[in-house]
Amino acid sequence: MDTPTPLSASCLCGTVEINAIIKSLEIGVCYCGMCRQWAGSPYFAIESDNVAFSGNSVKTYDSSDWAERGFCCDCGTHLFYRMKGSDTHYLPVGLFPAHDTMTMSHQIFIDNKPEYYSFEQKTVCMTGEEVMAQFAGDDKA
Repeated sequence: MDTPTPLSASCLCGTVEINAIIKSLEIGVCYCGMCRQWAGSPYFAIESDNVAFSGNSVKTYDSSDWAERGFCCDCGTHLFYRMKGSDTHYLPVGLFPAHDTMTMSHQIFIDNKPEYYSFEQKTVCMTGEEVMAQFAGDDKA
């Protein structure tokens, strides 16, 4: 069973402070083209429905019709990915101190993963089509 965990962090310049209650210490990895371009690598994220950002430097970018990405407009630190109309934020795990119980649990858009590397952990893997079908199913619920 997952235990909510409070975590705090800041952007690189310290202008934005982040306080979040993390649902679980399971890390997800996204290989979609936008995440890879935005992060410069796969996007490693943890999930929170309870996050607060302080400071006036948080800016958002509408990266698609359904999602936005947040960043510090002073130093450029990536702060979150969020589906529009949702309170769930996917926060870059690298912002937070590492915990011994953090594990990589799933990888999405696995069909977009470049061939030049591979993680040894065994995780749940979903293609882009499977991810989009899951989100479409959530809208109907």
